[in-house]
Amino acid sequence: MAEVIIMPTRAEAGALVADEIARGIRANPEFVLGLATGSTPLPVYEALRASLDGVDVSQVRGFALDEYVGLDPAHPESYRSVITREVVEPLGLDPARVRVPDGSLARIAHAGELYDAAILDAGGVDLQILGIGTDGHIGFNEPGSSFASRTRVKTLTAQTRDDNARFFASPAEVPMHCITQGLGTILEARHLVLLAFGAGKAAALAAAVEGPVTASVPGSAIQLHPHVTVIVDEEAASELDHVDYYRYAYANKPAWQGL
Repeated sequence: MAEVIIMPTRAEAGALVADEIARGIRANPEFVLGLATGSTPLPVYEALRASLDGVDVSQVRGFALDEYVGLDPAHPESYRSVITREVVEPLGLDPARVRVPDGSLARIAHAGELYDAAILDAGGVDLQILGIGTDGHIGFNEPGSSFASRTRVKTLTAQTRDDNARFFASPAEVPMHCITQGLGTILEARHLVLLAFGAGKAAALAAAVEGPVTASVPGSAIQLHPHVTVIVDEEAASELDHVDYYRYAYANKPAWQGL
């Protein structure tokens, strides 16, 4: 069973994760951070500005989970732009050490293989931040994705495109394809931290954390990982069956364990 931590607010959830990341960087200046995009991880990135104050981040590496295929990297909603705007610049990371999958049409045929090789060359991801989609996807691994999958091109579901339309001028502008770390790639990170906020994520979260392990709910792959921390607000936790136990376990957690 994954550790589930229920926090009163998104800001407090973000601060908890930020403090863990800062602790990891202090212990290992070449810390490798797995970066998610979208609105869910924003409280973490905002809190990191304070948590990393005075911490040397010059050697920190970052790897984004995914990117749209065929979208100009300069487009404000490309994940290259989002990561630069929300993570690299505010935290003072070295842009050359933060990578995003290459979604260019000219190089897409081999982009997944090269990205997995780059993660391996960096020594693997120390802490991977994850969100979860309303259909249970993590990264852009849509329902039906193999648990052994590597970084590759996927076709986005209509539901995911609808969910992401809020970032674009119109739904028609949301790309049809993406390149995403596979579930197999994600599961190789040493620590997975999955965040979920709001009632709209409650059903997907419950299925991922407490339901059967199934490709129909890609997020359920986290149950196969030895070190997973799920951090949610009260609304996202509303459909979990074992809420009382999660609260009890966290209240009695040894301080030395960290996240």
